[in-house]
Amino acid sequence: MSGWGVRAIGLLLVVASYWGAYEHGRSVERADAGQASAERDSGDRLAEVQGERDARQEEQRRAEAREEVRAHAQEQRTIAEADAASADTAGQRLRDEAGKLVSAVNCTATDTAAIARGQAATRAAMVLSDLLARADARAGELAKAYDRARIAGLACEASYTALVK
Repeated sequence: MSGWGVRAIGLLLVVASYWGAYEHGRSVERADAGQASAERDSGDRLAEVQGERDARQEEQRRAEAREEVRAHAQEQRTIAEADAASADTAGQRLRDEAGKLVSAVNCTATDTAAIARGQAATRAAMVLSDLLARADARAGELAKAYDRARIAGLACEASYTALVK
């Protein structure tokens, strides 16, 4: 073999070694990039799973808070209804007493002046008794409506507060 052939083979070996080193570097670089990509994908998936878990926990907390608010509002409505029933009973006793007063004023007398005064007193007692009954009934209605509105407002406020925490 001539010198030129040996040089060509030597040059070819040098080029082949550079080419091999280049390809090895590329394969190492691809492996590193693949590993980095896999780590990034794994981290992304982990963050996604943690985000989903956190979202489920937050939704669970909100649902529990809403249920707690609903139960408390129901308890408050029960108490208000019991108080209203008690007030209705007291109002009925008061109306009964007013009716007894009307009956007591409506006694018979022999003096015509006393009879006229008695009739006037009876009418006045009846008007007052009727006025008392109407006022008491209306006050009861208003108190019930106020209690319902107050309880609903407090429940709404508590739900909102639980939602934004």
